[in-house]
Amino acid sequence: MPAKSRFTRLDAFTKTVEDARIRTTSGGIVTIVSLIVVMFLAWGEWQDYRRVVIHPELIVDKGRGERMEIHLNITFPRVPCELLTLDVMDVSGEQQHGVQHGIKMTRLRPLSEGGGEIDSKSLSLHAAEEAASHLDPNYCGPCYGASPPHNAKKAGCCNTCDEVREAYAQTSWAFGTGKGIEQCEREHYAENLEAQRHEGCRIDGGLRVNKVVGNFHIAPGRSFSNGNMHVHDLQNYWNTPVQGGHSFTHHIHHLRFGPQLPDEINKKLGNKNMPWTSHHLNPLDGTSQETDDPNYNFMYFVKIVPTSYFPLNWDKRYSTRDDHGVELGRFGQGHDGSLETHQYSVTSHKRSLAGGDDAAEGHAERLHSRGGIPGVFFSYDISPMKVINREERAKTFLGFIAGLCAIVGGTLTVAAAVDRGLFEGATRLKKLRNKDL
Repeated sequence: MPAKSRFTRLDAFTKTVEDARIRTTSGGIVTIVSLIVVMFLAWGEWQDYRRVVIHPELIVDKGRGERMEIHLNITFPRVPCELLTLDVMDVSGEQQHGVQHGIKMTRLRPLSEGGGEIDSKSLSLHAAEEAASHLDPNYCGPCYGASPPHNAKKAGCCNTCDEVREAYAQTSWAFGTGKGIEQCEREHYAENLEAQRHEGCRIDGGLRVNKVVGNFHIAPGRSFSNGNMHVHDLQNYWNTPVQGGHSFTHHIHHLRFGPQLPDEINKKLGNKNMPWTSHHLNPLDGTSQETDDPNYNFMYFVKIVPTSYFPLNWDKRYSTRDDHGVELGRFGQGHDGSLETHQYSVTSHKRSLAGGDDAAEGHAERLHSRGGIPGVFFSYDISPMKVINREERAKTFLGFIAGLCAIVGGTLTVAAAVDRGLFEGATRLKKLRNKDL
């Protein structure tokens, strides 16, 4: 038997001769409608294939030796910039005293004058002409018994008031207003400090810290370590001519840990109820706290959850451990659009350093300890779990092809059944009419 005859028996698609086919008007209408339905459903299938969904995962964070960035913008309307110090410390033993790199302090006018920014010429406490630049090149100022600071412009000397203050802080001595200190009297430190007493201050910028349990705080006076204790020189904060003293009333404009979720991703997600739609909303943004007590302490306890965002076609070889040399503000942002950042939750607590209870708020049983440092403290803890949000196609290409086949096959099958029903119905009606005649 020829090879062609063997396959003829396996043909599942039997054919009819042209003379046995009947074409009807209803069949043409059903064909047109079925083609429209196939095109419409195929377009929907294509749109579904092109759709990108975000698939959330929860894993144990196995990263080691990582760092993260803290970005903040906080206003203190009743404390001048000269009295504020930002310190960072963590359980690894690393301490950053008087952080200045990446942090900008902007002097603000008193609240009675609107609280606006003071122009840039007044942003420095010491004018350039009052600094040590005009002194004899051979001049070596005394440090008044303290060890010269390691960052002095001239080794072994204290040529400016700031260098004397730094030397005192390193020796764990209180400084005061600089009375009797040649450098400070030359720069009119006390007079300029008094002129700033009614001003406010805005602190904004970013800092890079170890990704371990730690805290950062904004408190008055130069800070230094005395044994195992972290101490602030509060003399200038308490000895103030301002009626009622300074206070740590503050407004947190913005506080986040890591890079912000880009706007294009927020627009992509829209208002859908998905895990990433609220990530850009940091819980402490817009928070305000007020007090008239100069000896008051505000504490925020932050629980940080590491979070990753991986777009389509992200580079799996990328790692933030290689990012330690990037500039501040770019840490955690991959060249492929991936993002290593952090979400957080927060609880807050406040108390007077004088101790006492909360009887005024109806909680006389709630007692507060006595002592401490006035200021605003942020204590953060790192969650051992990590959230991964990964962009993925809603379906694979093979799934798309299978969907198209299902659409075409299903539509044509239903159309054939409808056409058969219309044809049989029309044939029966025709027979009934012929019978009546």
